[in-house]
Amino acid sequence: MFEVGAWRVPSVKRLLRASVAGAPAVVPQRRGSRDEAPGRPRHLAIIMDGNGRWAALRGLPRTRGHQAGVLALPRVVDTALEEGIEHLSLFFFSTENWNRPRGEVAALMRLTAQLADVFRGYGERGVRLRWLGSEARLPRATLAALRRAEAETRHNRAMTLAFCFNHGGREEIARAAGSLARATAEGALDPGAIDEAVFTRHLPHADLPDIDMLVRTSGEQRISNFMLWRAAYAELFFVDTLWPDFTGEELRTLLAAFAARERRFGAGVGC
Repeated sequence: MFEVGAWRVPSVKRLLRASVAGAPAVVPQRRGSRDEAPGRPRHLAIIMDGNGRWAALRGLPRTRGHQAGVLALPRVVDTALEEGIEHLSLFFFSTENWNRPRGEVAALMRLTAQLADVFRGYGERGVRLRWLGSEARLPRATLAALRRAEAETRHNRAMTLAFCFNHGGREEIARAAGSLARATAEGALDPGAIDEAVFTRHLPHADLPDIDMLVRTSGEQRISNFMLWRAAYAELFFVDTLWPDFTGEELRTLLAAFAARERRFGAGVGC
């Protein structure tokens, strides 16, 4: 069972705040059109997996794995900023994760509320924080922290950092379908006019572009109901590294591998 009391969340908060505030100012690489930087993903998404296994391999409680995973975040965010990534989406908590032990879920809710507050520090470096997920079942404090982070950084443009928390790809699609149904029932939308572009406009945060590059750590080779609509043509990278051990240098290696891939979007010759 998850021992919430053994998780020293305040120490994580202090360490993260020091890491974010103490980092040197990053000037993102300026991008022109997509054609001018064809090898760089505009939207990078990461499924951060392996915290529990990282702890188990060291004979530690799972809480220590989550703590280590949190401390890995600034390395990746800083690297994405340095590499000029426009959109970085990080999968924190899925709609299926409610099936975990109650103590673990409660601890993750507390930690996420603190993470949202700490990462507001990236706002001073031009990062816009957004939250992608459902309000259902979220504690008031967690929801308020996520909303506050969004509001205080909404004008920033150096990079968009999306917290995917209480997120599910199917739930997101179902919400869009409901929005379309209401629009057609009210006479605001002709059902015959619904195409992919119209559907996309009814997704939460419709301006978030499709995922170009999707990374999952820990060796698992599935996308686990993550951004199903936006991941349709993502280049997939599955790495064995457990999330707490993932570094900025490994991310740069993967970005170089992405640049070497040929993206044809169905236009290739042959089968």
